[in-house]
Amino acid sequence: MQDLLNTMRRLRAPDGCPWDAEQTHASLRPYLLEEAAEAVDAIDGGSSAELAGELGDVLLQVAFHSVIAEEAGTFGYADVEGSIVSKLVRRHPHVFGETQVSGSAEVVRNWQAIKAAEQGGQPRRALDRVPSALGALAREAAAQRLAGVSGGRDQLSAALEAAPDTPQGVADVLAAAVAWARAHGVDAELALRDHTTRTLEALPDETAAP
Repeated sequence: MQDLLNTMRRLRAPDGCPWDAEQTHASLRPYLLEEAAEAVDAIDGGSSAELAGELGDVLLQVAFHSVIAEEAGTFGYADVEGSIVSKLVRRHPHVFGETQVSGSAEVVRNWQAIKAAEQGGQPRRALDRVPSALGALAREAAAQRLAGVSGGRDQLSAALEAAPDTPQGVADVLAAAVAWARAHGVDAELALRDHTTRTLEALPDETAAP
């Protein structure tokens, strides 16, 4: 990791790369999302070598932000690493402490309880608990879980029948489709991604321009 951090420091130096030197936390937002998405694609593709490369790109984003913050004196990579290690230890008392658990469901409940305690027991707005950068279907699924919304094929059919041909009508049907997917343990975001990939794979290759 130190080699990567030193490489980024060199790129950000006055005699380094002008593009790298111009970047900020805000300007790098689309690249963080893009690299994470490409890592997911590599997992779907099943190539270990490709996944290793894409995870390297994700790690580059961590190093990039860490060096930018280091220059500003706000935090450094050691703070990033130390924070996540400390969090993992705190939230796994069944591994690093004396807590006993009966299975993964209890692990999740403990994690949420510890997280709430760390935040002073103060409730957060639902809007703050679901990242706005999630895909729309994934964000809707998370919102439905928080709201205790359930659904199925009948609700989806009813939503489709009642929906006007407007953006709100389309949104109502999509939300019902997400609820239907959740009822059957299907991740709607991943299901649609896989469907889109199959559609694209079936299309003919682009003809080279003359």
